[in-house]
Amino acid sequence: MNINEYLSGFFKGTKDPSLDAMQFFMEELSHPEEKLKIVHIAGTNGKGSVTEMLSTILEQAGYTVGEFMSPHIVEFNERIRINHKNISNENLEDLLKTMDPLVNKYNSSHKENVTLFELETAMALLYFAKNNCDIVVLETGLGGLYDCTNIVHPILSMITSIGYDHMDILGNTLEEIAIQKAGIIKENSQTIFVEQEEKINKIIRETCKKKNNVLHFINLKDLKNVKCSNKYQSFDYQDKKQIEINLKGRKQIQNASMVLEAINVLNKKGFVVKDEQMRAGLKKVIHKARFETIYNNPTIIFDGGHNEPAIKNLKETINQFYAKDKKIYILSILKTKDYKKVIKELMEDEDSIFIFTDGTKVQDEVKCYARKEDLYKEALKYRKEKIYMDTLENAIRKCKKEDNNKVIFIIGSFYTYQEVMETIKE
Repeated sequence: MNINEYLSGFFKGTKDPSLDAMQFFMEELSHPEEKLKIVHIAGTNGKGSVTEMLSTILEQAGYTVGEFMSPHIVEFNERIRINHKNISNENLEDLLKTMDPLVNKYNSSHKENVTLFELETAMALLYFAKNNCDIVVLETGLGGLYDCTNIVHPILSMITSIGYDHMDILGNTLEEIAIQKAGIIKENSQTIFVEQEEKINKIIRETCKKKNNVLHFINLKDLKNVKCSNKYQSFDYQDKKQIEINLKGRKQIQNASMVLEAINVLNKKGFVVKDEQMRAGLKKVIHKARFETIYNNPTIIFDGGHNEPAIKNLKETINQFYAKDKKIYILSILKTKDYKKVIKELMEDEDSIFIFTDGTKVQDEVKCYARKEDLYKEALKYRKEKIYMDTLENAIRKCKKEDNNKVIFIIGSFYTYQEVMETIKE
């Protein structure tokens, strides 16, 4: 079986909100989701970071940890992992052979075919159950209420943040988006949430109360003594002192506080995670494509942030670590994202150089990206100088020849990561 060819036949987007396909698959597969202890994570930004931190800590404590996350950075197999080891092509092919007759059975009796995300979610749950995972950290794909992953009943739900993204599907107000994210809050379970605007906090509180769900509400005032160095950030959270994390940015400290709260909850549910294991996990965690330094001399940093909240977090992190440096931004962004708001945010950095690109040299994928001409035209609203257009490959090659006094940020899409890495290696 040609795995990539088979997967390419599935629709990669979303369809009318429904869990019909997932309910069908779970029944046909004898409900693998009921055999698993699951931590379910939703949020506009921060899901991946929380997933990586929590999974790394639990693995450090000796547990077999399943991870389901998206998008992948280099290969599809990254989406389904156990103890940070990607599913093998052999295991993936076995799962596809199991799923194929079920997909055909479903498609033959329904108007809308199975989507790629429905397929991979079902495969992930089956794979984790077959491998007797002690715990599974499961990311939503989009939203929460009607997301494919919401077929599960978790022992713990975590909502990392609520901001503007996918408004065409989730709603045009923060309240509407919050209701969708709060869809992962389940009856008689527990939820962790970091405080936001009061109108958002209210929705989370009321949903938890309605569902007899214990809410662990993280107050930002409990995050104290925040310090940063080139290697680690450190902070205090309640009785935990001088916690060090290997990820940069103030937002990552909030994410880490959620993870500390999750460990407290899991310890009370029978999992045993010692303090030294928690600390070791946070110090060694790596999250690809999230403010990741991918080259030195000159410093090149990749960040996949592609919506307004993510860009605001990126700017805050840049100001925290590189405020005095001269900067070059190389930007690619998908058509489906609000590139106008992203550019408006970035253009506030008046001293930096911006290079706008079409995102990729792969012809089949070029159509998914906003045209560099459109990005450039939008940037002209804010300035006439220090803005350019080029291919992604050329922009990287030219910037690599810059003197070491400039820091280069390649941002706007996770999907360019592989091409960026290949260009740099060349």
